[in-house]
Amino acid sequence: MKTYLIPALGALCIGAIGYAIWPEPSEPPEAAAPQRGAAMVTVTPPDRLSAQAELGKRGFDAVCAACHGENAAGKMGFGPPLVHEIYEPSHHGDMAFLVAAQQGVRAHHWTFGNMPPQPGVTQGEMKTIIAYIRELQRANGIN
Repeated sequence: MKTYLIPALGALCIGAIGYAIWPEPSEPPEAAAPQRGAAMVTVTPPDRLSAQAELGKRGFDAVCAACHGENAAGKMGFGPPLVHEIYEPSHHGDMAFLVAAQQGVRAHHWTFGNMPPQPGVTQGEMKTIIAYIRELQRANGIN
């Protein structure tokens, strides 16, 4: 038994010394965290927009981009990206966008809070905004 005790104590001492001098793992840099207001997804705009979507882009930029970001890429801390598979036409049809703008919508996919209604946007303007969003989605593989 004594023949095993000395090597075991030696291994224990070496392990304790190794643990004491081994460097602590470093924390990831703070800059790696997404910044408030940063785009949430990368959106590649189409080379060309239809006339209706061009009008929609103007409306989107004036009313929606403050929360949903440039090119509907979302905005950390403000609003979700609309160029996202969650908003594909089979899950959120055009009418869902229209109702959200008219009546607001309760938060259900994201943690940004409820979306307030946008009373200054007409149905006609919303149709052009929806056309813009759908063209962005198609250009980014969301059909």
